[in-house]
Amino acid sequence: MIFGFLKPPALSPRLARLRETVLLNSLTPLELKIVDGLMHERRYLAGEIIFDEGEEGQALYLITSGHVQINRNINGMPEIITELSPGAFFGDLALLDNSPRTAQARAWDDCELAVFFRADFMSLMETDAVIGYKISLALARHIGARLRERMSIDSPHVEVL
Repeated sequence: MIFGFLKPPALSPRLARLRETVLLNSLTPLELKIVDGLMHERRYLAGEIIFDEGEEGQALYLITSGHVQINRNINGMPEIITELSPGAFFGDLALLDNSPRTAQARAWDDCELAVFFRADFMSLMETDAVIGYKISLALARHIGARLRERMSIDSPHVEVL
């Protein structure tokens, strides 16, 4: 093929997995490589705590393999909030502030996570505004959808404007 050089290079399996997340799917292959260079890979064994409720949030986590359970103490009893699969992310508010975690994250089975620390995200916002904008917009949309979902569960007659 004469125009083969115009095709974008194939993504590595890791970059392809990251691209599947809602948070990063608007990034170009080059932008995705830049963000990947800022992420830290972590592995957790089944049952291992990733972070505890009440801890200071310092990072967002993207699930690249395995499953994560999000738990919260309600009236002194642990309650499962949700179970997340590869492609999902959690701990997203930590990119925005250093408020305490509102839930516990625990590896449901052996899992691999890509960790994006707030300091790295803030640095990216200063050095590459376009990538920072794309991630911020995806994050805002995700948080907005979660808020609308929560509002419809708690008060089906109240609309979030």
